[in-house]
Amino acid sequence: MVVYINRHFKEKTMTAAEKTEAATRTGDGRKRTVDLLARAERQELLAAWDALAEKPVAQPVRGPETGLVMVRGRIGGGGAPFNLGEVTVTRATVRLASGSVGHAHALGTDREKARLSAIFDALWQEEATRGFVEQTLLSPIANRIAGEAGRKAGETAATRVDFFTMVRGED
Repeated sequence: MVVYINRHFKEKTMTAAEKTEAATRTGDGRKRTVDLLARAERQELLAAWDALAEKPVAQPVRGPETGLVMVRGRIGGGGAPFNLGEVTVTRATVRLASGSVGHAHALGTDREKARLSAIFDALWQEEATRGFVEQTLLSPIANRIAGEAGRKAGETAATRVDFFTMVRGED
C-alpha cells in the first residue's frame, strides 16, 4: 500500500511531459494512453480528429457496443470486496489500413467516443503518428485531468479542520 501511495504522489507532482517520458521508459505508455483516452471528453477527441491531416480508414472489428459491467469496491481499499453496482460501458475495436489494432472502453453510451478512442489508440501504436497523438490529444487531456485534481484538492484543503489538544497540567 505504501508503494502505491508513494507512486501516486510522485505521479501527481510530475508534469505531463515528465509523465510521458516516464511511461515510455517503464513500458507503461500503452496503459497510460488507454487510460487517458477513456477519460477523454468527446469534444477533445473530435478536435484531434479534425486536426488530422490524413484521416485513417478504420475497419470495425468489434462494436462499438454498449453493455453493463459490475463495479466492485473494498472498504478502506483493503477490506473484503463487495459488488457496488453496475455501470454502462461502451467498447470498440478497430483495425487501421496499416494493420494496427486499437481498443477502447468508455463509461456511458457514447459510441462515437469509443470508436474515436480506438482509432487514436491504434494511431498511438504507430511510430509515424505517435507524436501527433501525444501532443495534440494526450498531453491536453493529462493537463486537464491534473488541473481538475488540483482544483479539487484546493477545494478540499479549504474545508480542512486542524484539531489540537491543550495540555492542562493535570494527569
